[in-house]
Amino acid sequence: SVSRASPNLTFVPACLPPDPMEVEELQRFVSNSKRLFVMTGAGISTESGIPDYRSEGVGLYARTDRRPVQHAEFVRSASARQRYWARNFVGWPQFSSHQPNKAHLVLRDWERLGKLHWLVTQNVDALHTKAGSQRMTELHGCTHRVFCLACGDQMLRSELQKHFEALNPTWKAEAFGVAPDGDVFLTDEQVRNFQVPACRKCGGILKPDVTFFGDTVSKEKVSFVHQRLAESDSMLVAGSSMQVYSGYRFALAAQERKLPIAVLNIGPTRLDHFASLKLNSRCGELLPLIV
Repeated sequence: SVSRASPNLTFVPACLPPDPMEVEELQRFVSNSKRLFVMTGAGISTESGIPDYRSEGVGLYARTDRRPVQHAEFVRSASARQRYWARNFVGWPQFSSHQPNKAHLVLRDWERLGKLHWLVTQNVDALHTKAGSQRMTELHGCTHRVFCLACGDQMLRSELQKHFEALNPTWKAEAFGVAPDGDVFLTDEQVRNFQVPACRKCGGILKPDVTFFGDTVSKEKVSFVHQRLAESDSMLVAGSSMQVYSGYRFALAAQERKLPIAVLNIGPTRLDHFASLKLNSRCGELLPLIV
């Protein structure tokens, strides 16, 4: 079921309503596209109540001096894993309950109409999947899946939640802030006694199926996305400043192929100087206006 409630604008930067001329320009761009390649970022999910990292005034970096866990630290440090999983355990019930907003539903509908050739999301929140998108690559993985770093065994994150509960029957902690990707703020004292389960098959380290900061996307996935881009005739970036190279490389490839590129994002992006069209609106407000 998809929530039809009003958008949650807590983590959305202030912006003006869509300009009618901009709506016309994006309509023309989409109408001229036959095989549209779409890349989405955190800015498409902020209207579902999920904070991002970089948005001016409301993103994690603007609100706090906190930074996300680094891949090397997670792999190397048991205390880093304990801290990560304790915070994730507290945040999971709310994070997993977030629902797609109008922007996710529009992109799903474009796919069903044959307009959208391929969707690549940099998000790990599963909202495109919940909306029903199928022609899609989750570039950075998804927090709803967990795997073992040693043997590769996989499980659903919802299943792991039950293991956490069984291992920590009396442990309780109240978060004092919410961060992107299901993370919440807890003190070191709060996480000290939290127990983290090992892999059920080999006793190895469990990690969300997500590309953490400092890690890289697999060559196979990058190659696959480049193939989908090669089959496309235009590119739309929705809700991303494209500061992370793993996504930005595909915009560079689109530019090299001389594909028209439209960018829909509140605030500046790395593409602004070569995009055919730049729109400064909410994804969930502008995309539903496009027929």
